[in-house]
Amino acid sequence: MALKITDACINCDVCEPECPNQAISAGVEIYVIDPKRCTECVGHFDKPQCVEVCPVDCIPLDFAEPREQLQAKYEGLLAAGIARPGKP
Repeated sequence: MALKITDACINCDVCEPECPNQAISAGVEIYVIDPKRCTECVGHFDKPQCVEVCPVDCIPLDFAEPREQLQAKYEGLLAAGIARPGKP
């Protein structure tokens, strides 16, 4: 996973429903991203939706993951019924 929610998170709840892979959930103190489910919205959108809606910009790029790897992760989540079908 290349995205990470920092401790600047204000727990506003806007990112969680935007995630098409159900990768974001409430953690002990702040929201967290499940690295096994985060595809940076590859397969769904051109940009990560959590980053787009975050009012405090607390979801930076943590490290680069190859697009092919993110696409394969998306396809696995889709096959498992976890990810919502993305754009054609």
